Amino acid sequence: MTIRSAKNHTRQQSRLIGSLATAIACRILLNTARRFIYPFAPTISRGLGVPLTAITSLIAVNQATSVIGLFFGPVSDRIGYRVMMLCSLGMLGLGMLAAGFVPWYGVVLIALFLAGLGKSIFDPAIQAFAGERVPYHRRGQAVGFLEVSWAGSSLIGIPLMAFLIHTQGWRAPFFVLGVLALLGGVVLGFLLPKDRKKDRGRLKPRELLASYKVLLKNRAAMGALVFAFCFNGANDIFFVVYGAWLESAFDISVMVLGAGTAVIGVAELCGEGFTAFLSDRLGLKKSVIVGAGITILNYALIPLYGHSLFVAFTGIFVLFLTVEFTIVTSIALYTEILPHARATMISAVMAAAGLGRVAGALAGGVVWLSGGIVATGVVSAAITGISLIALLIGFSQWRDGDG
Repeated sequence: MTIRSAKNHTRQQSRLIGSLATAIACRILLNTARRFIYPFAPTISRGLGVPLTAITSLIAVNQATSVIGLFFGPVSDRIGYRVMMLCSLGMLGLGMLAAGFVPWYGVVLIALFLAGLGKSIFDPAIQAFAGERVPYHRRGQAVGFLEVSWAGSSLIGIPLMAFLIHTQGWRAPFFVLGVLALLGGVVLGFLLPKDRKKDRGRLKPRELLASYKVLLKNRAAMGALVFAFCFNGANDIFFVVYGAWLESAFDISVMVLGAGTAVIGVAELCGEGFTAFLSDRLGLKKSVIVGAGITILNYALIPLYGHSLFVAFTGIFVLFLTVEFTIVTSIALYTEILPHARATMISAVMAAAGLGRVAGALAGGVVWLSGGIVATGVVSAAITGISLIALLIGFSQWRDGDG
C-alpha cells in the first residue's frame, strides 16, 4: 500500500467513524422523541387541554409506525441509506417544530407519528449502512456502539426533557428536538459518504412484494423473524408487570420504582457495551445463542428474587443486560442474512419485534393475574426457549459471515 493510498484509507476510516458517531447522536434524538411522551403524558395532556386517554392514543399511534416502517426497507435498499436517513431526520425536525409552534392536539399527533416513522426508517437504514461499510468481523462492535443511543435516550435524553419542561414549559422539548434534528441532518449529510450506486428506478408494488418473498423463502431470515417476535414478546410479558411485582413484594414507593428504571437503563448500556467489545470475539451467532440461553435462566430465577429488594434489583439488572446484549447482537447478525437487502431484513425484524411486544404487553397482565411472578417467569422463559429453538433451526446451516 502506497503512502497516498494509506492516507486515503485513514481518511475514509475517520469519516466513517465520524458518520457513525453523529448517527448515534441523531438516534438519541429519535429515541428521545419517541420515548419522552411516556413519563410526561400527564403534563402534556394538561398543556394541550385534553384527557390523559388522548395522550395514550398518541403513544399507540407512535408505536404503530414500527409496522408501517416495514414498507420502507425495500425503498432504502433501492434509493440509498443516506437519503433515507436524512429524510427521517427531516421528518423529525419539521414535526417537532410544528408541534412547538402550533400546540394543537392534531399537530402533536402528526409530530409524534412523524417521529416514530422517522425512527422506523432511520434505524434499518443506519444498520444497513453499517452492514455495507463495516467488515463482518467488526460488525458487532459497530452495531453495539450504534445501539448505545437507546440507553442514551433514557440516561441523557429523558432527564434533559424533564429539565426543559420544568424550566421552560411543556413545549420546550419540541423546539429543542426539532432544531437539533435539523442540525444533525446537516452534519450527517456532510459526513456520510454518498450511497453506492443502486437501481434508482421506481419501486413498483410487485417488486416490493418480491423483496419480501425472497425474505420469506430464506430459512435464516424466517428463523430471525420468529426469534425477534418471541424474544421481544417474552420480555414485555415481564416488563409490563415488573413494577407491580416490586410493589406487591416490597411495598416500595414510586421513587424507588424510578430507581429501578434507572437500573434498567444502565443495564441496557452495559449490554450494548458487551456487544461492542465481546460479540465479534465470540462470533455473532454464538453470542446470540449464549445470550438467549442466559436470558431463559434469568427468567426462570426471577420468582426466587422476591425475598430481597437488593437481590431483585440485581436480578433485573442482569436480566435486562442479557436481553439487550442478545437483541443488539442479533441485529448485527441480521445485517448479513440478506446482504443485498439489508434494510428490508432489518425493517421486517423491527416489525416482528414490535408485534411481539404488543402481544407480550397484552398477555403480560393476564399471565400476572393468573399466577403472579411465578407464572410470569415461567411463561417468559418458555417463550424465550421457543425463540431460541427457532433461531437454532433457522441458522442450523448458516455460519458467521455466510451472507
